Amino acid sequence: MLKALQADFAIIRERDPAARGFLEIVLCYPGFQAIFLHRISHKLWNIGIPLLPRIISQITRSLTGVEIHPGAKIGKGVFIDHGMGVVIGETTEIGNRCLLYQGVTLGGTGKSHGKRHPTLSENVVVGAGAKVLGAINVGENTRIGAGSVVVRDVEADSTVVGIPGRIVHQSGVRVNPLAHSALPDAEATVIRNLMERIDYLENQVQMLNNCLKEIRKGNFPEKILSGQAQNLKDKEIIEFLGDDLEDN
Repeated sequence: MLKALQADFAIIRERDPAARGFLEIVLCYPGFQAIFLHRISHKLWNIGIPLLPRIISQITRSLTGVEIHPGAKIGKGVFIDHGMGVVIGETTEIGNRCLLYQGVTLGGTGKSHGKRHPTLSENVVVGAGAKVLGAINVGENTRIGAGSVVVRDVEADSTVVGIPGRIVHQSGVRVNPLAHSALPDAEATVIRNLMERIDYLENQVQMLNNCLKEIRKGNFPEKILSGQAQNLKDKEIIEFLGDDLEDN
């Protein structure tokens, strides 16, 4: 437990430029306090002590604004930044060096027993207000954009944005946990591609109309020119919309 707390302290010093000293982190960082108290309640939960772990969890919630069920498994070096409104469910598993921002929910779906909350692998970053729901797996080095709602498994080294969360980038490049401005605007890209597709089709219709007019006059065009192929951009649109349309 001591090594875990040392890792929790070290990750704050590494990722938060506002952290200035040991006492400031211990006394003024609710994320650190919440994880510290959770490690105590989790130990009690594992040895089967009734009620007390839940009481500690509720006290932690009142003091820090972070609600962590004592059954949740949290690795070393996990940083809950600011923390207000964070909810972590009973069967959640969080890998080492993960970063959660305020308003994050790692929740369940339905009322089934057993594993019903997400598993985050190492170095996952979950942006402010994001919701990761159900017994899904999020691969290591993945970055989930602020406000996203993730309900499906995510492969490693991915970037997920939107509602529902969609994988818009997968590179294998190590995630910079503080580079929120680098998240792609997937909706804008798809809308731009759709507008270009409409323009392309309108040009095709106009070209065919001109050909028909020439044919009516008795002139037969030797060659019909077509616009630039849209296959690559169509692929981007389909990837964003997902496979649901193909299944229906």
